[in-house]
Amino acid sequence: MIKAPFRYVAGLLAGTLLLSASPYTQAQLAPRTHIHIVGSSTAYPIIASAAERFGRNSGFTTPVVESTGTGGGIKLFCNGLGLNTPDIAMASRSMKSSERASCEKNHVTDIREIKIGYDGIVLASSKAGPRFALSSDDLYRALARQVPAADDSGKLVTNPYSNWRQISPDLPDLPIRVYGPPPTSGTRDILAERLLHQACLQQPTLRRLHAEDPEEFAHKCYSLREDGAFINAGENDARLVRKLIADPDAIGIFGYNFLDRNRDRLQAAAIDGELPDFESIESRIYPLSRPLYLYVKPSHHRVVSGLQQFVERLVSEDMIGAEGLLIDQGLIPLPGK
Repeated sequence: MIKAPFRYVAGLLAGTLLLSASPYTQAQLAPRTHIHIVGSSTAYPIIASAAERFGRNSGFTTPVVESTGTGGGIKLFCNGLGLNTPDIAMASRSMKSSERASCEKNHVTDIREIKIGYDGIVLASSKAGPRFALSSDDLYRALARQVPAADDSGKLVTNPYSNWRQISPDLPDLPIRVYGPPPTSGTRDILAERLLHQACLQQPTLRRLHAEDPEEFAHKCYSLREDGAFINAGENDARLVRKLIADPDAIGIFGYNFLDRNRDRLQAAAIDGELPDFESIESRIYPLSRPLYLYVKPSHHRVVSGLQQFVERLVSEDMIGAEGLLIDQGLIPLPGK
């Protein structure tokens, strides 16, 4: 597929926003003087930084940015049109078909999807603890609610593993304790679809189930344990970093930019032999590299002061290009930018 040059894409987006007609007038909408952005906790510090710069330098009110998780943000975004709904949703994965259907049901049919760059999902721990090197199969056996029985019967049983050493003699002799994202998180979706999915397909019972009943396969494969080994840490990645510092034997799952900001205190686990860094994520060698998206309602641009200008500024080369200002906030640029 041929990619349009960066400036052309940004210009096309701006033109699209300018030409879109709103189905509302100011009189029909509750008053709001700021842009409202919700969604991914991973994208939050990146977009919040862009919003602060925009507020300082544009003459418009600083946009309000809320970390609700990708799923939670898209749900709010799809609730309808009007100033009682968000203008932009941040996402650490692409919008699902079910979410698009929810948008359409609520008359949100004109949506602009903008890929702004890349991030990587990391598994990290305190530097005060041991360094982990994990395979996809290790993670599946550590996190899944059900795993194949040890007797090779092919049956799925409640996850019996309580210690990393039970999974592999190469892993630390420590209890399994993983702080991770809630079900509304795009990080959790990518973790399931990239790592758990592939590991499940290595199991004959689950491979057959995938062929016969994909929905049941997803339920069996993507359901995480609830016995204390996996701990729902919420959407606040900064708080999760603090938990890891206080608990050196635990592992946390979050976005690369939080690791990058805390390298003096945290260390990343290798996944299938690859460590997360700027180059491995940008090249997609790292198995949990993923794009970051914004979803925008063009119909809001006539009634939300500064929305068009904010989007234009955000997608500019000065912000998300190879030397863009948002690189310092953890954004990894799109190839060729």
